[in-house]
Amino acid sequence: MRLAVRLTPRGGRDAIDGWASGPDGRPYLKARVAAPPVEGEANAALTALLAKALRVSKSSVRIAAGQTGRLKSVELEGVTDADLAAAFGKPEGA
Repeated sequence: MRLAVRLTPRGGRDAIDGWASGPDGRPYLKARVAAPPVEGEANAALTALLAKALRVSKSSVRIAAGQTGRLKSVELEGVTDADLAAAFGKPEGA
């Protein structure tokens, strides 16, 4: 499964801030991490945050696209729509 995530590095703490919709109407998950966007630290923190929230291993969470941008496409192995809804609620309009 793929998940769109908008990441804010140096966000003061590691947290999921809920769902939002992009200009095209597609939902994305808002996340923040305390790590800086240097040498993949923020991406690693995001991977750990999502794995912990979804109760899967870190190896089940992989950034598929957007490694250097704020908007990322994250590949989740072994995660269903029900797992996403249980961890983060339902996206707006879903």
